[in-house]
Amino acid sequence: MRKFNIRKVLDGLTAGSSSASQQQQQQQHPPGNREPEIQETLQSEHFQLCKTVRHGFPYQPSALAFDPVQKILAVGTQTGALRLFGRPGVECYCQHDSGAAVIQLQFLINEGALVSALADDTLHLWNLRQKRPAILHSLKFCRERVTFCHLPFQSKWLYVGTERGNIHIVNVESFTLSGYVIMWNKAIELSSKSHPGPVVHISDNPMDEGKLLIGFESGTVVLWDLKSKKADYRYTYDEAIHSVAWHHEGKQFICSHSDGTLTIWNVRSPAKPVQTITPHGKQLKDGKKPEPCKPILKVEFKTTRSGEPFIILSGGLSYDTVGRRPCLTVMHGKSTAVLEMDYSIVDFLTLCETPYPNDFQEPYAVVVLLEKDLVLIDLAQNGYPIFENPYPLSIHESPVTCCEYFADCPVDLIPALYSVGARQKRQGYSKKEWPINGGNWGLGAQSYSEIIITGHADGSIKFWDASAITLQVLYKLKTSKVFEKSRNKDEKPNTDIVDEDPYAIQIISWCPESRMLCIAGVSAHVIIYRFSKQEVITEVIPMLEVRLLYEISDVETPEGEQAPPLPTPVGSANPQPIPPQSHPSTSSSSSDGLRDNVPCLKVKSSPLKQSPGYQTELVIQLVWVGGEPPQQITSLAVNSSYGLVVFGNCNGIAMVDYLQKAVLLNLGTIELYGSNDPYRREPRSPRKSRQPSGGLCDISEGAVVPEDRCKSPTSGSPSPHNSDDEQKMNNFIEKAKMSRKLSLPTDLKPDLDIKDNSFSRSRSSSVTSIDKESREAISALHFCETFTRKTDSAPSPCLWVGTTLGTVLVIALNLPPGGEQRLLQPVIVSPSGTILRLKGAILRMAFLDSTGCLVPPAHEPWKEHNVPEEKDEKEKLKKRRPVSVSPSSSQEISENQYAVICSEKQAKVISLPSQNCAYKQNITETSFVLRGDIVSLSNSICLACFCANGHIMTFSLPSLRPLLDVYYLPLTNMRIARTFCFTNNGQALYLVSPTEIQRLTYSQETCENLQEMLGELFTPVETPEAPNRGFFKGLFGGGAQSLDREELFGESSSGKASRSLAQHIPGPGGIEGVKGAASGVVGELARARLALDERGQKLSDLEERTAAMLSSADSFSKHAHEMMLKYKDKKWYQF
Repeated sequence: MRKFNIRKVLDGLTAGSSSASQQQQQQQHPPGNREPEIQETLQSEHFQLCKTVRHGFPYQPSALAFDPVQKILAVGTQTGALRLFGRPGVECYCQHDSGAAVIQLQFLINEGALVSALADDTLHLWNLRQKRPAILHSLKFCRERVTFCHLPFQSKWLYVGTERGNIHIVNVESFTLSGYVIMWNKAIELSSKSHPGPVVHISDNPMDEGKLLIGFESGTVVLWDLKSKKADYRYTYDEAIHSVAWHHEGKQFICSHSDGTLTIWNVRSPAKPVQTITPHGKQLKDGKKPEPCKPILKVEFKTTRSGEPFIILSGGLSYDTVGRRPCLTVMHGKSTAVLEMDYSIVDFLTLCETPYPNDFQEPYAVVVLLEKDLVLIDLAQNGYPIFENPYPLSIHESPVTCCEYFADCPVDLIPALYSVGARQKRQGYSKKEWPINGGNWGLGAQSYSEIIITGHADGSIKFWDASAITLQVLYKLKTSKVFEKSRNKDEKPNTDIVDEDPYAIQIISWCPESRMLCIAGVSAHVIIYRFSKQEVITEVIPMLEVRLLYEISDVETPEGEQAPPLPTPVGSANPQPIPPQSHPSTSSSSSDGLRDNVPCLKVKSSPLKQSPGYQTELVIQLVWVGGEPPQQITSLAVNSSYGLVVFGNCNGIAMVDYLQKAVLLNLGTIELYGSNDPYRREPRSPRKSRQPSGGLCDISEGAVVPEDRCKSPTSGSPSPHNSDDEQKMNNFIEKAKMSRKLSLPTDLKPDLDIKDNSFSRSRSSSVTSIDKESREAISALHFCETFTRKTDSAPSPCLWVGTTLGTVLVIALNLPPGGEQRLLQPVIVSPSGTILRLKGAILRMAFLDSTGCLVPPAHEPWKEHNVPEEKDEKEKLKKRRPVSVSPSSSQEISENQYAVICSEKQAKVISLPSQNCAYKQNITETSFVLRGDIVSLSNSICLACFCANGHIMTFSLPSLRPLLDVYYLPLTNMRIARTFCFTNNGQALYLVSPTEIQRLTYSQETCENLQEMLGELFTPVETPEAPNRGFFKGLFGGGAQSLDREELFGESSSGKASRSLAQHIPGPGGIEGVKGAASGVVGELARARLALDERGQKLSDLEERTAAMLSSADSFSKHAHEMMLKYKDKKWYQF
């Protein structure tokens, strides 16, 4: 029977609109003009979209819990997310549908389950015994607000404290309320006239489960006897309580207060505390109370067999420590250690050897959840060192400004990056293994290596190993090292384009095969790096300054004069720091006081020590022109085979030979067209409200936008019925487009949201009257070896340039022979006259051969360049030009190629050299494409697009048949627009929050194998044995008192709870729990077998016990019989 797939039906519905346009476009091709058919193997059943894993620090954390037996850590967030961590590599992300903040988490220790309490007064029971945890039950409180929960170890009754001061009891198995309620007015003194405030603490006495300690916010603590339903003792203190903790013997407890004090109480003496401590208060001489301090938000009291107990607390610093960082204080005997943290403390937990509260706790570590970090402190080692964190939680160390994703990299890359990154490791960590080591790894079915590169606001770049759905940092590069840093703020040069983060990375161009790396930064700077395993000292950092100008010959002429035909620019043989201008500058001279010919950043003049890894080859900077700052770079490409780097912005394009350190091309965008400019370039009238330049503010949120700004430069007239909402959406869409082009860095500091966007404002206001957005920016660059003109008989090296107005221009490259000649003869660069047009800004270009296979750009294999090689020049020559210029025997002259061009609106496949449009697909009419990538999947290739309306689409190549169209997520913020990227083998990612990367797949095969690849959170572990009570304690009742909670809280004795109090909601995990969340029959069988084993074990235990009882009964009857015979005939007085 054929499996019915609802997903395909949905795909069919969503693809309906695009298939209609597909039919129209099929009719556009006259039958005589068809291309030779290429067999395409990809079908829509090869595609399916699903999220795989989420990496990074949980954004806006709010709660923390730990299972001491399973050794699993759980973190809840303010957006309702739940993150679970086990051994390095075992991570899991779940989400509460409501999105309400998680206020508390409680593990059912060693049961593979977790209870979460949310700010919307719901409780949820999660099943962790499946690879993708699911909710089994939910309970929604209707009349009361939940403030605190407590689940005793090995109990199924959960105590729930509320804002009104009452305590309800929930049966965790059925998730129903017990009729037993502790009312606040019964708990406090009858004479008390005021309400005690919300419940802030509940815990049972470690030695007597029948006694419940309840802490109220106002400062009242009550010891409640569950059996007699009355308060045994009441402890009052005149400061608000934040937390309470027991000593394991159950005779003392400690409270932390809002005035920075700790009070220690004896259970049986409620009149006053035994001891009051102000850990950070200055002790005054004349016996007065110490000065009040900040509140102690949490305290933990942990005992050890061999020494003094530990008192661990957060907060409580004195008010005069202004500017001091948040601290965790560890008091052990007479020593007090104050551990400073980088961010404010959300919560902390002490990890102990035992899950039993009535045993010596033996604490060995403290896990501290900070606002933006997770720290684990080793309590067993002197100086309390921290453990080295194995999770990838440092993605946001500096805000991420861009990222790129590479699947199927050369196999030697990850080891090479790891070996240079290993030297960057910090020292001074704890020598012990990371103690959170629960769960089991998944089976990594993927054999290929994946690398993620993140660019950051501080100019750093991180390389991550992302193979087999894990993430691990490999190597970090600081690009700001080549620039002079100002000593203090007064010295700061006012040439910066942006107020802060002048080194922020905007674009990364990386060639994995040659390991050449090129970055473009926000201060209009480009740096080229080579990879080397040798340390070098660079005496003088090679640098070039480039003057890119935007001009129109005569601004008075309404027609807009044609630009003169271009001279062929020729790269000079001797490198020059400032190249000659290819056109006269019309800017005012620097004598007018306008800033001219100066870059935004100053390159270091002193020698630079470069460690093994990426080393600076060349720094290129755009300079100020006549008081106008350089515009930010919008596109970038590097080619290791040609030794060229090219970049463009809204003023024009520049090409640099990084081997000869010479500028080859420096043209305004208009000049690129030569005499073929299809546009009448006339300046617009000056704006009423001038916008600061630099691009950063072109997307500022508050600006009122004229109607013409809402359109894409090519989108035609706006619709007549433009409502305010549509107008707002259009404004937002336009901003997102610009964001994609300019890749803004500094807006990541606040969480990006439509409502509140605080972009960094630019320094200088716009000097020119020409609207920056009307300028034609360079939006895509691609080096390749293809046919540059219709008349070409053979492919040759060239550069394809795409602009924001949908134009593609081709520049021919004439490269000298390799070897020594490459460094002596100039590279000749000339526009070919080839111009192609598409609708919308060009995003991506690629080339296919006549069989439909991808033609990768030429590259040189990596070799260590810091070691002189004594080899033939011929071999060097071969390495320099791997792709030959003349047609080889295998590629006959008649063989054609295809250019694949994707723009914001459409995709075209153009046959080369004829330049006929072979296939065309209008991707979207109403929205626009944010990211388009040509990627390989299942031994074939396709075009993958992410649209601003939230759709992810894929198209076959070369025929551009729609294969997948799924509504995935709406573009709700610029961060997603800027960071979304596709890569090979059906992988994609984006930054889902400022601290987290979300990975997804669009491959059916990966979706099917995902379950195997995910790690197991729950592993069968024996619960440790309960502490031995000892003979005398057992004899005199000094040990732990147990309580039959079932008898107390069950329906038979306490009745039913009021129905209106809480509503039970069965979770989707109820069904999924049965199915094991599609974890397969194997997992279920294993579990069943395990259960049977356990049952079998219990039965065999029972059998043994029964046998033992029988034999003892047998021997007893034998003894009795013997005694009877012995005394049978004796009289009573003979005994």
